[in-house]
Amino acid sequence: MNKTIIYTDGACSGNPGNGAWAFILIQNGNKKKDFGHEPNTTNNRMELKAVIEGIQSTEENKIEIFHRLLSNF
Repeated sequence: MNKTIIYTDGACSGNPGNGAWAFILIQNGNKKKDFGHEPNTTNNRMELKAVIEGIQSTEENKIEIFHRLLSNF
């Protein structure tokens, strides 16, 4: 199994308010980045959206994931 690293972040201006998410995926020597935004959302939602989008962008069906969040849930 190849090593996959996903760096993620999400934030919100106001809670709720305008929010954004982003990820950097490193897999099989390739790097992929993506980001998005949503109106009237929460910080927690954007943090988790970044994780979900990053995982969905992986190239393989089976990967081992280790993820550390700055936020507490």
